[in-house]
Amino acid sequence: MSSSLRVLPLGGLGEIGKNMTVLEQDGRIVVVDVGLRFPTPEMVGIDLVLPDFAYLRERAEDIEAIVITHGHEDHLGALPWVLRDLGDRLRARVYGGALTIAMARSKLDEHKLRDVELNDVEPGESIELGPFSLELVHMTHSIPDSSAVAIGTDLGTVLITGDYKFDQTPVDGAPADVSRLAELGREGVLLLCGDSTNVDREGFSPSESVVGPHLEEVFSRCEGRIVVTSFASNIHRVQQVVDAAHALDRKVALVGRSMRKNVGIGRNLGHIEIPDGLLVGPREINDFPDERVVIISTGSQGEPLSALRRMAYRDHPQVQLKGGDTVVFSATPIPGNERAVNETVDRLYHIGCDVITPREAPVHSSGHGYAEEVKLMLNLVKPRYVMPFHGDFKRLRLHAQLAEAVGVPAEDIFQGENGLPLDIDSRGARFGEHEQSGMIFVDGVEIGDMADVALRDRRMLSADGIFIVVVTIAEQDGSSVADPEVIFRGVPFLDQADELLEEIRDTVESSLTRAASEEIREVDLLQQVLHDDLAKLVYDRLKRRPMVLPVVVEV
Repeated sequence: MSSSLRVLPLGGLGEIGKNMTVLEQDGRIVVVDVGLRFPTPEMVGIDLVLPDFAYLRERAEDIEAIVITHGHEDHLGALPWVLRDLGDRLRARVYGGALTIAMARSKLDEHKLRDVELNDVEPGESIELGPFSLELVHMTHSIPDSSAVAIGTDLGTVLITGDYKFDQTPVDGAPADVSRLAELGREGVLLLCGDSTNVDREGFSPSESVVGPHLEEVFSRCEGRIVVTSFASNIHRVQQVVDAAHALDRKVALVGRSMRKNVGIGRNLGHIEIPDGLLVGPREINDFPDERVVIISTGSQGEPLSALRRMAYRDHPQVQLKGGDTVVFSATPIPGNERAVNETVDRLYHIGCDVITPREAPVHSSGHGYAEEVKLMLNLVKPRYVMPFHGDFKRLRLHAQLAEAVGVPAEDIFQGENGLPLDIDSRGARFGEHEQSGMIFVDGVEIGDMADVALRDRRMLSADGIFIVVVTIAEQDGSSVADPEVIFRGVPFLDQADELLEEIRDTVESSLTRAASEEIREVDLLQQVLHDDLAKLVYDRLKRRPMVLPVVVEV
């Protein structure tokens, strides 16, 4: 009798980002991808959002391996936090392609995590991991060394595609290993967990190699400096920008820490070639005429601290944009980032820059396959079961419809969500009981479950400010022994402060008198009474709801 297999997504379903999947058999675990995503505007003060991996905390010793499909943040970025949180109980090794592992090593070094065993895996190499076997299958995406992960089990092979497209003319000349995918299909794929990011786009995605000539054509029309912004991990795009700049006799400057770091890793591994003398430092940009400079920068998603965002707000220490500069967005906004990108673009126009986005010219090609490529994957591997991954609920539904269209029975297609495990055994497949899932917030260097009340308080502070009222009372009878001290910060439209302060003092006195008559002596209860009365007064006067924080001091 074969044992049962559990496939538990902890992130990446019903959302774009923070991909993380747990495969479990015979009490042993393999984790595929440990990604993050960036906070939405209402997550005030939050730096990063991680998948909730509480399920793994009590199972750290059962984890055989962590496998990373490729080096993008939504698949790799949470690795340092997971390793640090699980601590010494985690004996697992980390596997991935050479570039992926190099990026992981750089990220772990930043977090001073140097005792982790990191292993390069060549596509086609088979590795035994307890009851599992591991094989990486070469795929094409917007970063080199992208792989699908084939996990062998007693019941059959689970294929997690990672992010992919079927690019027939990739920049590095290495298309996806279609023959191995077809071979896995002939051998029998138990479950396909497939990328859903672009299932809503018909046809086939354009090849990455078509972007280069269009970049060169755009560059040839520019008379001033050119700033190209893209994902720092898109090594192939950087190569094409370098090639276009070289063809037009322009120097290239890399701006942004992650851009410099990733290009350095890519050059060391042979994924990018830059002619001698072409690169100049950011401080050397002004040593050359404007028409001879191309700047490659981070910030294509409008990230608050990115190089391009700082340039747009005239806050960058080395690059000051000016009228006549051209900024090329060689990327499209990740869903949820549209507002930040639009704000950056608007600021660039205010400076006087010309801005070129994929709307104006074909200067970007997605790394995710369109609907016909998703169908091709389904037909190549011929899975018994299908579980759409990596997409919001709309895209998961569309992926399920594509699977049904190519002949997968509807009852064998499982539209899941984070925390909902798919349990497979000899009798078939079915959803199990929900496990804990959700989000963990990174605030500074700390991680934790940022309670709704904390985020609500931050939103309140950012919108309406805060009143702090310090009240000093006698311990014996609760009467006021000094005038209350009132401090307010960030309260808008406070034109009649003196009059309101007097009303606050009167309200404090009446609240304390009422509390004394009702024999309310506990400090917590007194603070609640004061809060309710003061909050009502402030709203009546300002029609706003700032945070009201009463502090009671007994003497």
